[in-house]
Amino acid sequence: MPKTPYILVVLDGFGIAPKSKGNAIQLATAPTFRKLESLGYSQLQASGLEVGLPKGIMGNSEVGHTNLGAGRIVDQDSVRIQKAIETGALFKNPILQTAFKKVKKENSKLHFIGLLSDGGVHSFNTHLYTLLKAATENEIQNIFIHAFLDGRDTPPKSSPKYIEELEKKLKELNCGKIATLSGRFYAMDRDTRWERIEKAYIAMTKAQGQKANSAKAAIHAAFERGETDEFVVPTVIHSEGVIQDKDIVIFFNFRPDRARQLTRAFTEDSFQEFQRKKINLSEFVIMTHYDRKLKLPVLFPPQTLSNVMGEIVSKAGWTQLHIGETEKYAHVTYFFNGGREAPFQGEERILIPSTRAVPTYDLKPEMSAHEITKNVIDHLKKGVSDFMILNFANADMVGHTGNFKATVQAVEILDRCIEKIIKDTQNKKGHLWITADHGNAEQMIHPKTGDLHTAHTTNPVPLYYVSPNAKKQSYKNGILADVMPTLLKVMGLAIPKEVTGKNLLA
Repeated sequence: MPKTPYILVVLDGFGIAPKSKGNAIQLATAPTFRKLESLGYSQLQASGLEVGLPKGIMGNSEVGHTNLGAGRIVDQDSVRIQKAIETGALFKNPILQTAFKKVKKENSKLHFIGLLSDGGVHSFNTHLYTLLKAATENEIQNIFIHAFLDGRDTPPKSSPKYIEELEKKLKELNCGKIATLSGRFYAMDRDTRWERIEKAYIAMTKAQGQKANSAKAAIHAAFERGETDEFVVPTVIHSEGVIQDKDIVIFFNFRPDRARQLTRAFTEDSFQEFQRKKINLSEFVIMTHYDRKLKLPVLFPPQTLSNVMGEIVSKAGWTQLHIGETEKYAHVTYFFNGGREAPFQGEERILIPSTRAVPTYDLKPEMSAHEITKNVIDHLKKGVSDFMILNFANADMVGHTGNFKATVQAVEILDRCIEKIIKDTQNKKGHLWITADHGNAEQMIHPKTGDLHTAHTTNPVPLYYVSPNAKKQSYKNGILADVMPTLLKVMGLAIPKEVTGKNLLA
């Protein structure tokens, strides 16, 4: 057992970029971060091929935490899916073929639901196009799309482009109609705001909600109401496309966290989060493994990762604490542990509820940072956790709102929280690392267009190290997968063969 604590802090959405009018991190009054910068730090690539994503695709929380915990580049689901498309394996996927056969046998409808976006965080519109092509090659006729609009990982009013492209593809394939549209705020909630999910659900199953004669008209009306893509109220376009008994649904999002709640609403027999019409579907197919509790057919089952950080710490007989608020709790537990739901031996988990008092986090930029900080300091003083990982969601979640002033406030709050954690870690002669999973708050204005930028970025992220004596360090630059072996080296734990990341301390 170690004599001092080792702590890894993940600042969600905290990237590196030159000082500019859109850089909330550099324009914040943040003396702690400025001091950390003066001590030296690594710049880590957190997007694209370096984290197992397609080239040039921005990172995200799921990907970032998976790479941080695995100590190796992990091919993400989007890459696995793309490879299956390129090799033709997707067209032969037995789960997909079974679904198509059932549609034809029942003479029912085939519904594709998911995020219509090329942001690459939760889905790719090209995956939908391939699935549509596969359906037409299998002579499926009755096809409807229930499209969720992005505006978060894409520009806020970019949906007309994606709708036009989808309609062109439907015309080219001579199949399908867009039945409903919903902003992801409703259809992809992950914070148990079930009233949002309910609005999307009843639009898809009861044809209740806003009405429009076309997808383009629906978006135009939403913009006139002051809604951007993310917040488009669920709208019905073709009422004959409602999801009914014996139908087949394919959910084409590959990222699990924002797909779980809607999936539960469609598939759980004992569902009680809101009064809903239970649809007796022939099949509800999910793109990837959304949750171990969901016993559903999966097109791309999960990979198995062994010797991740949590497992190594556990095997050493150390205790560990994983802590985050609701918005990012899954990332410091499930994703950091390589897709494992259950805690490892000696692992404690603390879920701090995300506030539900405000509709968007720019109205409360502190979120639950103070509660997380208090819990970490309490554990430090008690000396009960040998290793800790925690996530501060503020820079990312407030950054997504596009409210620059609030994001600056969020960074300043984080600065004070980090200051407290540094102080108490040093009182215990502990070791503290501070990094991020991807960028966001450092680029809130698009560098080329000057428009509001609410998406993640492809910018590198920092790795700061505060040793017990807080001396200046020399670092190599690297990737997120290098963080784990860097920590293990200082912790005195063996680096297993599965870990391909490098130690960044020179």
